[in-house]
Amino acid sequence: MIDATRLGFEPFLGWPILWAVVALAALAWLAYAFLRGKAWLTRGLALTLLAAALSNPSLVQEEREPLPSVAAIILDRSESMEFGEREAAASAAFAALNAELEADPSLEVRILESDPGADGTNLYGALEGLMADVPRDRIAGAILITDGQVHDLPEPDSDERHIGPLHGLIVGDPNRGDRRVSIVDAPDFGIVGEMAELVVRVDDPDLPDGRQVEIELSVNGGTPRRLNVTPGENTSVPIEIERRGENVIVVETPEGREELTLANNRTAATLSGVRDRLRVLLVTGKPNQAGRVWRDLLKSDPSVDLVHFTILRPPYKLDYTPTEELALIAFPTEELFEEKLEEFDLIIFDQYERRGVITQSYLANMSRYVTEGGALFIAAGEPFAGPGSLARSPLASVLPASPTGDIYTGEYTPELTEPGQRHAVTMPLASREWGGWMRYIDAEAQAGDVLMSGPRGKPLLIVDRVGDGRVGMLMTDQIWLWARGHDGGGPFAELMRRVVHWMMKEPELEERKLNLVAEGDTARVELRTLLDSAPPLVVETPEGSFLEPQWRQDGPGRFVAEAPIDQLGLYRAEAGGLEAVALNGPANPKEYADLQSTTEVLQPLADATSGGVFRLNASGTNLPDIRRTSARGNSAGGNWLGLRERGAYAVRSSSSQPLLPGVIAAALLIGLLLLAWRREGR
Repeated sequence: MIDATRLGFEPFLGWPILWAVVALAALAWLAYAFLRGKAWLTRGLALTLLAAALSNPSLVQEEREPLPSVAAIILDRSESMEFGEREAAASAAFAALNAELEADPSLEVRILESDPGADGTNLYGALEGLMADVPRDRIAGAILITDGQVHDLPEPDSDERHIGPLHGLIVGDPNRGDRRVSIVDAPDFGIVGEMAELVVRVDDPDLPDGRQVEIELSVNGGTPRRLNVTPGENTSVPIEIERRGENVIVVETPEGREELTLANNRTAATLSGVRDRLRVLLVTGKPNQAGRVWRDLLKSDPSVDLVHFTILRPPYKLDYTPTEELALIAFPTEELFEEKLEEFDLIIFDQYERRGVITQSYLANMSRYVTEGGALFIAAGEPFAGPGSLARSPLASVLPASPTGDIYTGEYTPELTEPGQRHAVTMPLASREWGGWMRYIDAEAQAGDVLMSGPRGKPLLIVDRVGDGRVGMLMTDQIWLWARGHDGGGPFAELMRRVVHWMMKEPELEERKLNLVAEGDTARVELRTLLDSAPPLVVETPEGSFLEPQWRQDGPGRFVAEAPIDQLGLYRAEAGGLEAVALNGPANPKEYADLQSTTEVLQPLADATSGGVFRLNASGTNLPDIRRTSARGNSAGGNWLGLRERGAYAVRSSSSQPLLPGVIAAALLIGLLLLAWRREGR
């Protein structure tokens, strides 16, 4: 304990009122002096005495307990510290520094290690949390042991009252090169089928100026596209948005001459694909119940822009009604199937019969349209089994089934086939009770997948991939019975919408799909396939190592695998020729944005708080000298760092003695006033 004496003031009226009284008294005295009052000195002394009495001065005797100053040591445990000898050097410096500071009894040392799983190195936030309960007048300083890449430092010239002095002990080789790639700018969304601009950048301090670097850019795990970029410069790269929903864009660059890690040689961004309205052409061969149901279904879908034609009068039909009196426009075959065919996303033929309206050459155009990426759906009726069948046209080359010429007219109930129970289009419809249909166009499947069967297990709903396009066939004209609720009805709208969106290459409806989700400490892989078994699975980590988790079956054609993960960044899964990528954490982790050991990041804040930044050797043994400095002034030199001696204390007991008791003050005041009156009375 320390005995101390100080002068104390406890105003009777409170400080605000006291200062107001002093101000009024000073103004009154100045006015008196300006008017050349004779007793200006005496009255001035009286007013001073009055102010002193109101302030209630006293002599305070205190028993004080000295409080130690508080110093903080923050050890960087982020992922960037794992490269080279950084972690070993930091641990050695931390142990030696902590031992030296703990030996000082006037110093309380608080230590903290940063979160290794955070996005970026957040040391200043950790420091503020550690010192949150410490008054600023007890803080001796803070020491950060790091590689210099700190991502949450405040601006040195901000209005914040920074914790200081702030010192940095920097580990790592500053001359070690590292190549890294980053996505500088990427749009959040884009229109499916259109181009979007991606801005990428490669940095490699070890590469000569002007020399280019090759990068690979892939979308959704597809075939990568190679192009050359200049290191240190932003490069705009056009990419095509392939599908609706999430599109993962991966950018990779090969290994440089010097590398700290390969984890930052690969980066990714996610872009939401938004499909513009689907343009669908519906051609109804003749008025029928199913045609109206098709039209109502497609018109009710807000994502569909429908063009519908119903053929009422074929060219060979004799009709003497004047053309100007007909309510129908001429069927624009040349415009639809020659000039604007590529503008349609899907073409549906509902009970269409070749009767000279659409020529063989136009049907040949349609066949090429499918192989080049278009979609075609055939809703077969009785004409499909006859001589005017589309199966007897150039379209036959893309159709997955061929009619036998027979028509079944008895009642039957559609059923899902084994592939239909696994296919994403029809799998959700399993275990439902469906109403019966009355007609079936007999056909033999030649390609594709049969999802639904009709009488005697015959193919009813067939889907197939042809070139870059897709084809679907429904071997009946009775689906409208479901829409009307006959015999309990069935999922007409859901089934047809799923078929249409599969033909539009909706990623969630792919029959073979690999999905990877990396969150927290687990990577979950899901596989959908039409096979009974799953191929081997390999998961690549951001650092380039490989995991081989085992599949477990989660239903018909569905398999799930999980693997523990402990890194931020991009993960890639591969199984049976399918690829999937996923990001654990942000698309471009701050921790890998720059791995160079540097003093430049900490130096401005250290200067602003009178601290210093020092580089340690590979073993972390060349610590600067530790000195205790005054509460003000510089706290760092060429080979030393200072921790301030704050001199804080806690008062354990105190007593006070008034210096100007009321009786004495009143007597002196009265005496001075009498003296002033006497002076003025002469």
